Amino acid sequence: MIEHRSRQLGAVLLIMTLAGVPTAAQTPDPAQDEVRAALLKWTADFNAGNKREICDIFARDLRYDYRGFPERGYQDVCDLLQRALSDPDKRFSYFPNIKEIIVAGDLAVVRLSWTLKVKSKDEAAEMSSEEPGLDVFRREPDGHWKIIRYIAYEAPR
Repeated sequence: MIEHRSRQLGAVLLIMTLAGVPTAAQTPDPAQDEVRAALLKWTADFNAGNKREICDIFARDLRYDYRGFPERGYQDVCDLLQRALSDPDKRFSYFPNIKEIIVAGDLAVVRLSWTLKVKSKDEAAEMSSEEPGLDVFRREPDGHWKIIRYIAYEAPR
C-alpha cells in the first residue's frame, strides 16, 4: 500500500515537473515578436491617420483576396487605404486579434481577425465589422517583415 502511494506521488511529481518545462511551442521566437510588432505598428499608423507609412507593411509583390472582390495588389491596397484615411467625413480604426503566428525561416503566417470601426461625422452610431483572415509575411533583405499575401473576409453576423 505504501509502495503504491509512493508510485502515485512519484508520478504526480513527474507530471508537475514536466508541466513546468517549456516546450518548443512555448519557446519565445524573436521573429514572432517582430511580425507582431509590424502588425501593431501598422495598426497605430492607420489609427493615427499616418498616410505616409500606411503601405510600409506590404511588399511590392503583394497579392490579396477579400471575399466578393477581385484579386488585388500593392497599389490597389495602398490607394484604398490612402482614400479611406483622406475621407474628412469618416473616421476609420482597426484593432487586431492575433490568434497565431507561425514562423518557418523567412516566412511567417498569421491567423488573425481585424475589427474595423467606422464613424461618420454626421452619424452618432459607429459601424463595426469583424474581418477574419490569414496574412503571409516574408522577411525582406533589410530584415523587415512585409505582407506578401493575405486572404480576408467579413465574418457573418
